[in-house]
Amino acid sequence: MTKQFKHVSYLWDEGKAAAMAGDEVALLIYRSNLLGADLRLTNYGGGNTSCKAIAPDPLTGNPVEVMWVKGSGGDLGTLQRSGLAALYVDRLRSLKSIYRGMQMEDEMVALFDHCIYDLKSKAPSIDTPLHGFLPFKHIDHLHPDAAIAIAAAKDGEKITQELFGGKIGWVPWQRPGFDLGLQLKACLDANPGIRGIMLGSHGLFTWGDTAYESYINTLEVIEQCAEYLEKHLGKSRPVFGGARMEALPQAERLAKAAELAPVLRGLASSNQRMIGHFTDDERVLQFIHSNDLERLAPLGTSCPDHFLRTKISPLVVHPETAADAEKLASAFDGYRKMYAEYYDKCKHPNSPAMRDTNPVVILCPGIGMFTFAKDKQTARVAAEFYINAINVMRGAEAVSSYTSLPRQEAFDIEYWLLEEAKLQRMPRPKALTGRIALVTGSAGGIGKAIARKFAQEGAVVVLSDNNADRLAEAKAAFEKEFGKDACAAALLDVKDGGNVASAYHTAALAFGGMDIVVNCAGLSISKPLEEHTEKDWDLLYDVLVKGQFFVTQAGVEMMRKQNLGGDVLNIVSKNALVSGPNNAAYGSAKAAQLHLSRLNAAELGKDRIRVNVVNPDAVIADSTIWAGAWAEGRAKAYGVKVEELPAYYAKRTLLNQVILPEDIADACFAFVGGLLQKATGNVLNVDGGVAMAFVR
Repeated sequence: MTKQFKHVSYLWDEGKAAAMAGDEVALLIYRSNLLGADLRLTNYGGGNTSCKAIAPDPLTGNPVEVMWVKGSGGDLGTLQRSGLAALYVDRLRSLKSIYRGMQMEDEMVALFDHCIYDLKSKAPSIDTPLHGFLPFKHIDHLHPDAAIAIAAAKDGEKITQELFGGKIGWVPWQRPGFDLGLQLKACLDANPGIRGIMLGSHGLFTWGDTAYESYINTLEVIEQCAEYLEKHLGKSRPVFGGARMEALPQAERLAKAAELAPVLRGLASSNQRMIGHFTDDERVLQFIHSNDLERLAPLGTSCPDHFLRTKISPLVVHPETAADAEKLASAFDGYRKMYAEYYDKCKHPNSPAMRDTNPVVILCPGIGMFTFAKDKQTARVAAEFYINAINVMRGAEAVSSYTSLPRQEAFDIEYWLLEEAKLQRMPRPKALTGRIALVTGSAGGIGKAIARKFAQEGAVVVLSDNNADRLAEAKAAFEKEFGKDACAAALLDVKDGGNVASAYHTAALAFGGMDIVVNCAGLSISKPLEEHTEKDWDLLYDVLVKGQFFVTQAGVEMMRKQNLGGDVLNIVSKNALVSGPNNAAYGSAKAAQLHLSRLNAAELGKDRIRVNVVNPDAVIADSTIWAGAWAEGRAKAYGVKVEELPAYYAKRTLLNQVILPEDIADACFAFVGGLLQKATGNVLNVDGGVAMAFVR
């Protein structure tokens, strides 16, 4: 019979679990994935689970007790066997004999490696002893909002005792580590028969003798916490003290958010380029429009997982500040000063150097919440974590009053040497990490290759095209290859100024701004002069010239708001420089594109916006331009068959090479990848070598 829950998701499938019977590690992974699938139970990347089972010692063949526990990093929702650490239980517990106290915490983590059972193990996390010292076969350590709300309440211990009738123990706040593991064991010894332990300001430990018993116990405890909060919410006082102001209508909110995002991104990127995320989730709106905002926001978060992602506290930007550039800059200066003072007051002689002083979370009453981080996933997850923090504050205030971690405790987590070592081990950022690119015509051919190259090099990309079906296919392919955070999509007709503005609106809300604009959208019409129509002429000039103008103009406006400089790349053509038959409108429009690029380069240097041109020739693969009449027209002009065009174009080049979309993408990356930072107004021919197209 399926269990009924209101506040958590019961996902256990008895059939699937039965197929894993006897394999405790498989059941651990299954349970972990179910728990991680419900963000009400734990945060992305947060929490850890474990199981203990008998396995043969690889050296002696004798049976030994082994603990498999989620290793350092990783996410419960996607956990696999490779993400587990496996340790000898007896060796881990024997470390108690050499533990000399809190001053030895970091040393103890290094000693976990001497307890490894499986040499393919993930590195054990700081939470390993919290699982190892408890005797239960299956253990869950989660950070559910409902439990943390009680754990972070002023009267949290009393509430826990009364709510669970003594069946849930309590351990006051303490930084995770070896000693906290000992505290959990001491709590269990003092309270035999309890079904879990609440960690003050931190989270929840629950357990069972089987994977299923642990799963059900975890759900039931969290469900009981959530029911308790729901019963009290808004009863003694309005939620968050009631509304202080009303949210703007959604369309107006989003318009203001798109207008403000590039300004915020520029200010938040004073140390390094950041990627943004915006949400106007109803929980955010309730909090930022409440009377309690000014009291609660500066307190910061309680759970270590929360503030490691969101910094010590958010920056609140009221409407009158958001509307004034000087006030907004001053607000950021004030935050940076606050953060520097926090660091100076709390630092230790061996503390790592102060990190970026800019806020991660920016709350804008009337609009919503912005988060900024080194990449889109980190920014999005930071927003999710702050919503968790809002949930915790709402619940704690409903049953008591919210308490955050003391500043020194928060600092000791944020600047923990083990956390710093983890940061130092992270791979170096890719060349375009932190950069946002809009590529027009990116559903196929050259545009898609450029967008893909930029994503491979770390950029986030706004895909755009006027063909909805091809755009949807391209977006699906990008998400499959790079993940959902790597791209956004905008249906775009470049000759429509309103449509162009809408594409940049999409970019601002998805990523916070714009760094690289690639004008690649195009079409070709090849006819003798006498057959060309006014309609042909207008279409070519509208798409190629006016389209490049509109997209560049709107992109420059956004770049100027950021004050970070930027790049405009225009994909033109060899035909901008070479005269050929049956090509009057197309060739002259390409020449106009080329000169417009020169003019823009001359004008935009003062803004540190570089404008460069890549001239392809005869890029046939995956191109709509070469379908139908254009290919037939060029074949007719050169006296060859359509299927002979690739070989014909290759043979007329100095290098005798077929030009591919990826070749043009490589040329674009050469301009923006970091080696040509002082180059603007340039033309790079990627045509296999056509002497008539030499610029000089």
